[in-house]
Amino acid sequence: HESEDRPLRRHQNKLKIRQLPTMTSNNDKNNTDNDESEMPFGLSVHNHESPPKHESEDLPSNEEKRNTTKSYGTIDDDPETGESSQQESPPETDSTPAPPVPLYQRIWQQWCKFYNKNSFLVLVVCAILIAYAYPPLGAEYLRPDITATWIAVLFIFVLAGMGIKTEEFAKAFQRLYFNVFLQVFNFGVVSGIVYGFSRFMVYVNALAQSLADGMTICASLPITVNMVLVLTKSAGGDEASAIFNAAFGNLVGVFLSPALILGYLGVKGEINLGDVFVKLGLRVILPIAVGQFLQKFVSPATEFVKKYKKYFKTAQEYSLVFIIYTVFCKTFKNGSDASVGDVFLMIALQFLILGFVMVLAWFSLRMLFRKEPTLQAMGLFGCTHKTVAMG
Repeated sequence: HESEDRPLRRHQNKLKIRQLPTMTSNNDKNNTDNDESEMPFGLSVHNHESPPKHESEDLPSNEEKRNTTKSYGTIDDDPETGESSQQESPPETDSTPAPPVPLYQRIWQQWCKFYNKNSFLVLVVCAILIAYAYPPLGAEYLRPDITATWIAVLFIFVLAGMGIKTEEFAKAFQRLYFNVFLQVFNFGVVSGIVYGFSRFMVYVNALAQSLADGMTICASLPITVNMVLVLTKSAGGDEASAIFNAAFGNLVGVFLSPALILGYLGVKGEINLGDVFVKLGLRVILPIAVGQFLQKFVSPATEFVKKYKKYFKTAQEYSLVFIIYTVFCKTFKNGSDASVGDVFLMIALQFLILGFVMVLAWFSLRMLFRKEPTLQAMGLFGCTHKTVAMG
């Protein structure tokens, strides 16, 4: 029947139209009417594109090409539906799995992450091991009485003076409540806890009397000078408060530490007042003042601070590691009368006591200074550190 032949004829006509050129020349366009009679059956001139009105319309657009392709399909189209029987192939993807990372490379990456987070601790451990391997290097050859005692300390506090604004020092002086709490906790609470614990260890015959007295004496000492500043800066704490309390604590310690030792043990301890004042003035106050002067009145120093202030913390940490290295070199070189068992016992007891007082200090600071995290960080170190020089 004729109705059954129509789909087949439409498909044949589409195939023939597909073979016709999409663009014709001007002469072909002029002769379109003459060629109409030669068209295949069922086609007319209206199947051709109408002559473009402008030259820009001669070329079919990308959208027209897509529509033409979608409408006519390909030779494999279904004659009844006109849909293509071929499916588009999915884009090619590289399904090859990435090669596994070698074990040594994974270990190195983990080590780098750990070092970046705990660089100061790693450096201190390395310094102690090197000092143990060859003590004379840091005890004699590097002249620690000059390089560590003076140059490194001056360097730490000059950088501190250049990096801290004068207004921060003024605020540190005005925080009376915080300063009193820190000094009372450092001198009174810590020494009282250590004294009671050491007496208990002597009572149960777990600790020698001399070691117990040594623990009590060290607990009666003032705050550290270098360590508290460097660790406060590393933790993002209040540096101005660290410097003020370090200097003030050591000045007060000249009178308060011997009084505590006498009260706990009945032993008189003598400290040269003039020597302490001179050392604090030359090692702490003077370099801080020099740093403040450079920051305020020397423009090249101001530009230097703006450009390199982010490296100050690392430089101060390296200087402190050098000081620790020389101290342990002297310790290993001079030796000790304590046995190996006593040494490890003291390490364990100090770890226990220090952990306890740090937890106590932290929760006390969190309750009393809730909205001041910089003071909490500084107070954690200031409440529990003890200077080794005066000890």
